[in-house]
Formats: sequence, structure tokens, C-alpha cells
Amino acid sequence: MTVQTLPSSVWSIVLAGGEGERIRPSIQQWLGYPVPKQYCTFVGTRSMLQHTWDRADQIGLPRKKVTVVGRTHQQSLEHHCTRQDEGTLIFQPRNCDTAPGVFLPLTYVRAWDPQAVVVLLPADHFICPEDRFVAAVRRAVRAVEFLSDRMILMGVRPSHLELDYGWMSVGGVLGWSGGTSIRRIQSFVEKPEVHDGKRMMSEGALWNTLVLVTKVETLWKSGWLCFPDMMERFERLRRQIGTPAEGSTLQAIYEDMPTQNFSRHVLQPLAGQLGVMELDDVTWSDWGRPERIVETLQSMGKKPAFPMEAFVGSGAPSMPQMTRDMGYPYLSC
Repeated sequence: MTVQTLPSSVWSIVLAGGEGERIRPSIQQWLGYPVPKQYCTFVGTRSMLQHTWDRADQIGLPRKKVTVVGRTHQQSLEHHCTRQDEGTLIFQPRNCDTAPGVFLPLTYVRAWDPQAVVVLLPADHFICPEDRFVAAVRRAVRAVEFLSDRMILMGVRPSHLELDYGWMSVGGVLGWSGGTSIRRIQSFVEKPEVHDGKRMMSEGALWNTLVLVTKVETLWKSGWLCFPDMMERFERLRRQIGTPAEGSTLQAIYEDMPTQNFSRHVLQPLAGQLGVMELDDVTWSDWGRPERIVETLQSMGKKPAFPMEAFVGSGAPSMPQMTRDMGYPYLSC
């Protein structure tokens, strides 16, 4: 079955609340001060967050874009992101991992538009070409109209054994959208052990990109299934949105907010409720480590906006090999 038109209410949730601890030393050496990676311009002229906003604005209306950021990110937003177009910024009181980072903005979207389709977009991923990615996500949005009880993830065929990612074993076809299949997920393993990763790779498993498309209510119910104590806090916040007590309620629920990981504590146990659409001919990488940035730019022949010595370390290609393979001389900054 294929649905021809996008639903009228698509919201993007941009996840930009992380601190980027693993890549912080490289950024500090580059800029002279720490900046979360989503506010950095590693290649070209746009920061990772600006790239993500631009993708979101092609998926839905700019005003239907909610970005969750850290309360300590105000200076980074002012100095590294010159525009937001439209949409809403939500400052989380503290970083409690990705599950609260998802359900905090979802609380607002549900209060404003409970029948909407929502797209999760992490702000620290490299994606190219963007038009093919956006087209695929729009197909997933259409698919949610007839797979309304599913959460559809965008998956990537692995190029190597990357154990820091989530891996999805795929099953039969659930449906089709725009000529692309949506398949069942038989199992989901977040950061597998070596033997599990090798087995899943040999069986044709896909990487999880954490780009997820689903109905607001479907995602909300998944939270209640996995951690009702946390969701009770967000329900308290939902009742106060738009009232004078909103700010104090947000602060109060984060005082004892549990730390929960969205992939490990939602996607992994609820694998049977997921579907996956494979991203074809799209280069994707989670830029959580310096070597991934170097390796991605090397493979695509793109010139970095940073001095290479700050990002080349153990596990990454050597600087001479990197610059030779990319075909241009290295110039120190």
C-alpha cells in the first residue's frame, strides 16, 4: 500500500541536548574552548545543528520544529547558530540521556497537536546527500498513515563492525511507501558484543540511525510501557504548559529525573513494535568520535574546516595518509 500525500501535521523534534564528551578534547584543541559538537561547522559553512534544521524544514513546516537543547548551551546558540528560522527551543534543565531528551519535547508536541506525526532528528549526524535522505523520511511519514501502531526507524546497511551503534535484525515486509519497503524488526541490540555484532552483520542486520517516524500517541504510549515513573513527570508538565507554573514544574521534574537511554530502554525492548526503512545511496555517520569525522570526510574527499592534527588520534587515519588520500595539501591553522 502506498499513500500519495503527506499528512497535514508533521512535527520535527531535533535532539541537540548532548554535551559531546568524547569529542570535546578535539574541539577544545581546535577552537581553544569547549563547544558541543552540534554547534560546530566541521565542513562547509553550516553547523551540524543548522544542517539538521534545514532537513527538518524540508520535512515539515518550519514552525512545527521543536529543538531540545541544554540549559548551558545559550552561548553556543548565540555564537554558532545565526538563525533558527522558526520553531521552538526547549531548554532541558540537565542532560539525563536520550530518553528524557525525546520525551521532553514530545510532551510539548502532544500538548499542541496530539494527532500529529513526529520525526526524531539527532543534530550530531552527518548525512549526504540531504535530498535523498529527506525524500526517504517523507516516504516513512506516508507509511505511518497506514502503519499507525508502528514506530519506523531509518536504517543503514553497515560498512564495518561498529559496536557503538544499535543493530537491527530485519524480517518480513510490513508495507510499501513510494516503492520502498518497510520491514519488521526481529531484534534490536544496542551496542552489541563483538560476537553478536559479527553474527548480525552476517545476517544482513542494519544500523539504527535514531531517525524515527511515528504518531505522537504511539511514541507517548511506548514511554508509559517502558518507564511509567518518568512519564508521570512529563504528564505533570503537560498539564502546566501555557500556565505560569510551566517553568517551575519543568525544573521540579528534572530534580530527580532518572537517566534513561532511548535506544536501550525503549527501542530494544519494544523491537516488535518497530519497522525499518533502509536508506539507500545515503552516506550516514554518527559523529560522536573524532575518528568518524575524519574517516567520513576522507571517504568523500571533502576538505575539513578544522586543523587535522586536533582530530587525528588513535583509531583514525594518520594525517599524511588522510591528506594524500583526499588529494589536497594540509595547511596548519
